[in-house]
Amino acid sequence: MAESWSFLDAPESNFRPLVVIELAKGTKEETIEWFTKRIVDKKADGGAQLLIKPLVTENGHENIYLVGASHLRLLLGAETVGLVKECNDNSMRTFTYSSRKTFRGFADDNHNFLTMAECQYIIKHELENLRAKSEKMIPGYPQAKLYPGKSIVRRLLTSGILVQIFPLHDREELKKLRHSWYGRVKVGYQPLDDIRCYFGETIALYFGFLEYFTFALIPMAVIGIPYYVFAWEDYDKYVMFATFNLLWSTVILEVWKRICAILTYRWGTLLMKRQFEEPRSGFHGVLGINPVTGREEPVYSSIKRQLRIYLVSLPFVCLCLYFSLYVMMIYFDLEQWALDYHKENESNFSSLMLYVPSIIYAVVIEIMNRIYRYAAEFLTSWENHRLESSYQNHLILKVLVFNFLNCFASLFYIAFVLFDMKLLRQSLATLLITSQILNQFAESLLPYWLQKRHNKRMKKRLSSQKTDTDMSLADQVNMEKEMGTYLGTFDDYLELFLQFGYVSLFSCVYPLAAVFAVLNNITEIYSDALKMCRVYKRPFAEPTANIGVWQLAFETMSVISVVTNCMLIGMSPQVDALFPDSKTDLVLTVALVEHLLLAIKFIMAFVIPDKPRDIQMKLAKLEFESLEALKQQQMKLAAESLKE
Repeated sequence: MAESWSFLDAPESNFRPLVVIELAKGTKEETIEWFTKRIVDKKADGGAQLLIKPLVTENGHENIYLVGASHLRLLLGAETVGLVKECNDNSMRTFTYSSRKTFRGFADDNHNFLTMAECQYIIKHELENLRAKSEKMIPGYPQAKLYPGKSIVRRLLTSGILVQIFPLHDREELKKLRHSWYGRVKVGYQPLDDIRCYFGETIALYFGFLEYFTFALIPMAVIGIPYYVFAWEDYDKYVMFATFNLLWSTVILEVWKRICAILTYRWGTLLMKRQFEEPRSGFHGVLGINPVTGREEPVYSSIKRQLRIYLVSLPFVCLCLYFSLYVMMIYFDLEQWALDYHKENESNFSSLMLYVPSIIYAVVIEIMNRIYRYAAEFLTSWENHRLESSYQNHLILKVLVFNFLNCFASLFYIAFVLFDMKLLRQSLATLLITSQILNQFAESLLPYWLQKRHNKRMKKRLSSQKTDTDMSLADQVNMEKEMGTYLGTFDDYLELFLQFGYVSLFSCVYPLAAVFAVLNNITEIYSDALKMCRVYKRPFAEPTANIGVWQLAFETMSVISVVTNCMLIGMSPQVDALFPDSKTDLVLTVALVEHLLLAIKFIMAFVIPDKPRDIQMKLAKLEFESLEALKQQQMKLAAESLKE
């Protein structure tokens, strides 16, 4: 990229544009001057102490600005955000500028010590922490009110003055990553370390989980194929398959915790200290004092929030769940109609018609899930949660409850009310395959096709060079600012969560569920990689130590799978024949087995450590050294006080 920056007439010879700021057309000059001054001002004066340059094109100035930072500023920012880097003694420690020489790969002239993603994360952190001082409003916009401590960037965004902030792609590095990631079809692991260096830990951890989950599904798929081929109608033989399913769902989640710890320790995020969260951008209230930090920030009554949750959000969710069940009953009416039609005609066409209700229902489920998602986001935002983590937890809870009922209620009804294993197998197969096809089309193929068409139009309009590497920076910025925005890993994890439910809850009656899941995930890896590199803007890196609340969601699903599989085993003719006289004994026995399996599951979760022993030892060593350093500091202070 260095050659494409040469047209910038910047006094700083080492100015490296990392982040793009786009302001709305017609933004007043006094607003631009004030905002850019706050970005450039020193930290002591309430600024971000960054570098900023306007992007000048053939059409002149277009209210687009490039933001960078000096090498020293980025190193100080790395200490501020608490980045963890590898030391010369192979240990991982929080970076401090004073001890910079002890970190591996550091040199005063080595500007690659921090990855580009880390530099962009630091700039994003500094921009988001630009706070109003004595300003009462944004200059030039009296309606855009400010108060001391208010985030300037968030106010500009909500006022429509600031259109977007996004990090620039490094086209050379992206080309290398595309080649090693999905440029050629190969059997092997993904370049997770390269993904992490380019996109950050959150996205790298998602692709790591996707890859791990795909490999974990292979034993289920291998065992499921012979069950499908040789025991299709013999449900008695699925008892062993269901038992294996129970152990498998527990072991893979516990092993993932260990793999996650290994990855995040190597990347440094396992050791990053959680700081006090800033209020989220959508949080509003009367200006007050935070009793913990002492800072001025909006204050909103928790009682009002609880009233909104329990008197509005909860009834709305219950109403949506009722509507989902109502649609499910319509589906069963269609199933009955298709069955009656087949009995009357018994033709090839009538045989195909048996699958039509399930396909229609699968499409309706996807549509309802997406509509409900927008409603859940609106409600959760309206509840006015102070922290982003609280907002995400409430949103995920709403979405998971609805998606679980919407996707699996019909399967539970078929299995435990209708007792129709043949219809259960047919419905499970149709829902799984249809949802996978729809997701691949909606999330990857359609956005890629639209973006490809848009890029062709942009290249013609910009009259750019023939190859990407020769594209000027102005053309690159104009190309990227029109690309879609990646909204995070929420939908990707949700898709895997529902897939895990299809495989673990009822796969003993349809053993090929794991096979289709493996095939889908292989294409998902390539399509998601293509989506990240070609369809969306580059997202900001977000450090993370694990997959968050999704780990709990998957573990909850595995507990539910124990109950469903035990009930399916108890319903099998093989087990039913053991209790010919008393169904009560059968129910009690199944309940006892279910409790024993849950006990075994929790024992396994307890016995298998979340972190490998070598990482536990390294963490303990770091904690011991921190305590020793604190003791030495306290002894030094005590000695100085005695001298006085």
